[in-house]
Amino acid sequence: MKTNVTHRRGFTLVELLVVIVIIAALAGLTAPMVIRQRKKADQTEAVNNARQIGLAMLDFESEYGSFPEGELAETINVNTGEEFADSTISTSNDAFRQLIAAGIAQSEVMFFCKTAYSTKKPDDVMNTKQRMLEKGDVGFGYIMNSGNKAFSTAGSPGRVLVAAPLKYTGSFENGKFDRDIYDNKAVVLKMDNSVISLNVNKDGDAILGSKPLLQTGEDTVWGTGGVTPTMLNPDPK
Repeated sequence: MKTNVTHRRGFTLVELLVVIVIIAALAGLTAPMVIRQRKKADQTEAVNNARQIGLAMLDFESEYGSFPEGELAETINVNTGEEFADSTISTSNDAFRQLIAAGIAQSEVMFFCKTAYSTKKPDDVMNTKQRMLEKGDVGFGYIMNSGNKAFSTAGSPGRVLVAAPLKYTGSFENGKFDRDIYDNKAVVLKMDNSVISLNVNKDGDAILGSKPLLQTGEDTVWGTGGVTPTMLNPDPK
């Protein structure tokens, strides 16, 4: 009795090349969608953390009469019996550290968002001033008035208090934003505790209304009369 043996033919080189080309084409089509979704997720995290900062800011203002500024450091340190609050505020890390030092913010993580300069999520080790909001922990900039004076909710509710992601290429460009991180968007916390996303133009300006975010004048939320909004940058790693 004869047994018929069927030999299976393997893929030819041409067939393998066709399969590889198809896979590469599909990867090329899906990669931009994956990247965009990743940026959207990073933006959502920034929005959520900005809301938490807003709540902490309002509690702080209620207790100390203004948002963080250097003159409040002594009062905070006396009230808490520690020396964690900075009397010289030169970065947003310094400002946000007052919220933790006052016992209002219980975690460092709310001050993080994905940027080119915040390289790691904070570890929540806050037992010393040196470990509290270290370099690279903070993603948000903090806006103050001239002379390092804090704004308050007594002003225009449309004014911005906190913003990200700032443009950083080894150094910060004053008031400019990184277009790439959140797909041409900036996340900002207003003084009425609302968080919105602003469009960032090709010059790196976040547009509030029809003007760059920090621009003053009668047709802006900052108005005139000695108001000079100044962005305090985070302390990069």
